[in-house]
Amino acid sequence: MRITLKQLEVFIAVAQSGNVTRASESLNITQSATSMSLSDFETQLGRKLFDRVGKRLQLNDSGRLLLPKALDAIARVSEIESIASSDAALIGQLRIGASLTIGNYMLPGMIGSFMQHHPGAQVTLDVANTRHVIQALEQFQIDVGFIEGFCHQPDIEVIPWCRDELVIFAAPAHPLASARTIAADDLAAADWILREPGSGTREIFDNAILGRISRLNLLMEFGHTEAIKRAVETGIGIGCASRRTLEDALAAGSVVVLPTPFLNLERELYLLIHRQKYRTQGLEAFLDHCRKAVTSPAHTQAKR
Repeated sequence: MRITLKQLEVFIAVAQSGNVTRASESLNITQSATSMSLSDFETQLGRKLFDRVGKRLQLNDSGRLLLPKALDAIARVSEIESIASSDAALIGQLRIGASLTIGNYMLPGMIGSFMQHHPGAQVTLDVANTRHVIQALEQFQIDVGFIEGFCHQPDIEVIPWCRDELVIFAAPAHPLASARTIAADDLAAADWILREPGSGTREIFDNAILGRISRLNLLMEFGHTEAIKRAVETGIGIGCASRRTLEDALAAGSVVVLPTPFLNLERELYLLIHRQKYRTQGLEAFLDHCRKAVTSPAHTQAKR
């Protein structure tokens, strides 16, 4: 049996795209070459790796077992090639997934400073909600994930990264903004503008109000904190978001934080890695950079 690296690359591309056409486009080869390579690979192994469902190819049990091994092999070969080229190329390609608060407000600066120290790095960042990040990790579409919610998938290693604080906020003209004290009943009577289900922010918020606010007047749901902030600024409702995402609005006075000491809105931000993922030198360097970034004096001061 002589398995080639090209066969492994084709198998991975088809597994991640679920389609021969998209796989061939990502590899910049013809569809016929992609199909032939996959067919030869399955013939050598003596088993099918996909279930054909219409035009889509879905990994079967054998394919799911093989995928992390194939990814590991390609990662190790790429690392060997990098070592043989130059020190600047040692980092290689990193695919990062992050939920919205982390991806939009925290990681861009960290990625920028990382690339300044490692000019040869090729970093891509996919920003989506927590559910999407976990799914991408499970399918090996990203190398590492950063989330604001919870992950209970047994194949995913969940590593505490840093602390964050959610706050309830409103426009200065909103009736609750001038209230001396705010009770759970006041929040129950208010109109709310919140993140969509599946986001880490929404999950933390739902857990915080559980047993305290029996019924929520949900006015709108948005998939982005900026949209929630703009809607809240009009005074039509109140919202919940990370304090990090409101810094500009708080400084401008367009929103105010409502005192809600009866709600536990502290949360942990997590770093996720698939347990079967091979940690290249570049990935380890980036993880170390992110750990140091959140413990630096500048970060600690900015969080206050």
